[in-house]
Amino acid sequence: MASRSGPPRQRQKRTARPPTPPTRAKAKAIERNTFAGLAGAVRKDVDGRLGSLLSGRVAAVKPLGREVTDLVTAIRDLCLRGGKRTRAALLVAGYRAASRSAPLEPALDAGVALELLHVYFLIHDDWMDEDTIRRGGPAVHAWLASRLRSRRLGERAGVLAGDLAVAYAQHALARVDVPRTRLPAALAAFAEMQEAAVLGQQLDVVGKGTNIEKVYELKTASYTVRGPLRLGALLAGGSPKLLETLDRFATPAGIAFQLRDDLLSAFGDPAQTGKPLGSDLKSGKKTPLLQLGLRRARGKDHRLLEAVVGNAKARPSDLQKAIDVLERSGAREAVEKRIEQLLGSALAQLGSASLSADARELLGSAARAMAARVT
Repeated sequence: MASRSGPPRQRQKRTARPPTPPTRAKAKAIERNTFAGLAGAVRKDVDGRLGSLLSGRVAAVKPLGREVTDLVTAIRDLCLRGGKRTRAALLVAGYRAASRSAPLEPALDAGVALELLHVYFLIHDDWMDEDTIRRGGPAVHAWLASRLRSRRLGERAGVLAGDLAVAYAQHALARVDVPRTRLPAALAAFAEMQEAAVLGQQLDVVGKGTNIEKVYELKTASYTVRGPLRLGALLAGGSPKLLETLDRFATPAGIAFQLRDDLLSAFGDPAQTGKPLGSDLKSGKKTPLLQLGLRRARGKDHRLLEAVVGNAKARPSDLQKAIDVLERSGAREAVEKRIEQLLGSALAQLGSASLSADARELLGSAARAMAARVT
């Protein structure tokens, strides 16, 4: 549990003046990069914009007292603690697919809105899953509980922090400097992302999603790949034909992204992923990886796996044994093969005449990067 003075590794940031935001990336450098380079450049720029916006929000609410200031501080700290800014980079990719010459400022500002939307989902997900660690530090509701000296108040404050983050996101998007005629469609696309993700999350939470990949299409592909690409294209005045091509590409790419996330939750290095060992197993998430493992494991292996599923008190040694079962059973290999199939489906959509050669290269490298990532 964090001390009363702040989350781990964040103490100095709240007692000193806010750090100077990172230098913004040069637009020309971003244009020359494939997706890996673009994502790095966008990350630096969006980090700077997020830091500036949220430090301003922290300062603005200080007259309301420590409890309110802590709410905004928790959002800022989670936003700046890490994150690959993949969604912001995909937004820029969609923007460039629609226009090779439009100024990048609107896309980068909209990327800030996307990252705030993502943080809203992370805050609420951690509360629902009872996860106390995110990006190597305390989950927002856990830190707020330490500040308020009450788990109950911390959880309630965590819900409010998520709500506040999405309000900041909407405000940021509404201020993006594009022709006013483009904003209604962009705002509608933003709301559609949130709607789809919430519906998918509900199916996931209550365990009613018999078609897991459909759930993933709603809860992950919608706001991780499809939504960012559409939003970027709409802000740059993209055609309906381009939007259709991006949608066809985004759905399999987004499902592959979530399947990779499932594998990382089980087999990834917690020091890199920022999530504790076996968190999906402990929370009982019905991932394709787990379902395959339960179907394929026999005897002792099946019992080892069942013993940790949904068991919040499972020991790390038992979690590791269950993870080994997922490997031995062939469940991991099967999910890897499905990721490859989905990647192939996504790449097959990039032959459309509505895409330039640069856009095809950028989107193709994005799909490969998301399918093979290690964090």
